[in-house]
Amino acid sequence: MNTVFSNNLKKFRQQKNLTQEQAADILNVSAHTVSRWECNTTLPDVTMLPKIAKLYCVTIDDFFKETSAAYENYAQRLASVYEATREPEDFIAADSEFKKMMKQGGCSAEDLRLYGILHQFMMQYCVNKSIDLFNQVIERGKDGKDDIFWRTKHQKMLLYSQIGKGQESIDETLKIVEKGSEEPEDWICLIAAYRYSGDEEKAYEWFLKAIRKFPDKAALYIYGGDACKKLGRYEEALRYWDRALEIDNTFHDARYSKIFYYEEMGDYETAYKMWREVIEELGKAGYDIEAAADEKLAKACLEKIKM
Repeated sequence: MNTVFSNNLKKFRQQKNLTQEQAADILNVSAHTVSRWECNTTLPDVTMLPKIAKLYCVTIDDFFKETSAAYENYAQRLASVYEATREPEDFIAADSEFKKMMKQGGCSAEDLRLYGILHQFMMQYCVNKSIDLFNQVIERGKDGKDDIFWRTKHQKMLLYSQIGKGQESIDETLKIVEKGSEEPEDWICLIAAYRYSGDEEKAYEWFLKAIRKFPDKAALYIYGGDACKKLGRYEEALRYWDRALEIDNTFHDARYSKIFYYEEMGDYETAYKMWREVIEELGKAGYDIEAAADEKLAKACLEKIKM
């Protein structure tokens, strides 16, 4: 008779430092029953297997493997599964188990270390997946949907700056612009690439060149105004944001830039007034979710006025 199952039952129990009596008490069976399982005299009812697996911090499949090992807890077992497969569903399972442990306050230093590694692996997966999806959009070209194409390029550049590859975005867009691009979005991408990389001086320098070439491109003035704010050129920043709104009064990004500027300057009354205007416009346009999110920010601003 195959003894892998019974041998594993005994091994897992011993690795958990449990006596047959202790395991029996937890499983609500007799110590004699546990002994008979481990001696391969009888087998547990199939409905008992999930309960036994949970007690020994293994999966049911582990009972039938000759090289299976027990773990300190079930979360660690699921973490090892994810480390081997790198499948998102296995990450979700392990993440859920670690969250339960943290909520109960039972995480050891090793648990936290493994949980961190879990997220490190998933982060890399998400980064690679994001780049792949962004590239698919970009490779399709504009295809009559310029807005999606350019928004995707911006998002990829932002991601590159977050993972230490911002210079690649700068080099790529700089080459396009220096070849004499007549597409204002290429210039905006270059300014954005510098901004995402934290080089506000270069962003400002190229912004000034861009507005001479494309004086009626609203988005340029938003990026230029944001760069000016970072550089402490506050009057210029306000002037450029206002210019963006003169060109396109529906460009909420310019309003948000002004709102955050006024909040940073401590002028909460002006900021709150602008919040109300933006929320009203979003509501009229049917963007209820966005309006609700801004409502929370507006209330936080109002609280500061009351202080």
